[in-house]
Amino acid sequence: MAHFAKIENGLVTSVIVVHNNELLLNGVETESKGREFCRNLLGGEWIQTSYRNIFRKQFAGVGYSYDETSDVFIAPKPYPSWLLNASHDWIPPTDYPLDGKIYVWNEASLNWIIEN
Repeated sequence: MAHFAKIENGLVTSVIVVHNNELLLNGVETESKGREFCRNLLGGEWIQTSYRNIFRKQFAGVGYSYDETSDVFIAPKPYPSWLLNASHDWIPPTDYPLDGKIYVWNEASLNWIIEN
């Protein structure tokens, strides 16, 4: 099975499963056939996403964005203070403590606090 994400204004608005038979072109699976199948069935623009994160960085989810230039899906920004790094991962302004304790992010203090 293949997964395709519908892209509207750079955002993923839905993700569907498509049978591999719908991707066949002369016996070979192609993304373009899957995109065409989705477009004909549901309209809009569709891009294949990998459930196993084999391509396009990560599996697309509703609310994710699609960076066409880098050809990757980007998770929603978890907190206003976090920044997107060159690997398309959101990073906090303060590194996670590596002392073995469990922390949660506190946006008000822009720091990690021990989870209760």
